[in-house]
Amino acid sequence: MTKNTVWTIIGVIVAVVIAWVLVNVLFSILWFIGKLVIVAVVALLVFLVLRAAFARSGHES
Repeated sequence: MTKNTVWTIIGVIVAVVIAWVLVNVLFSILWFIGKLVIVAVVALLVFLVLRAAFARSGHES
């Protein structure tokens, strides 16, 4: 094997490792954003249900 071949193989391995790390970070960020969106939707639904419940009990008094 020539010196260029060794450096090419090392370069490919380093590129794959960097790509693997970047993809893991990207998916972690996307999963976190997805969880934030789900939490926001559930919180909004709970808020609307509670507001409706308190509005009904307030009118009956």
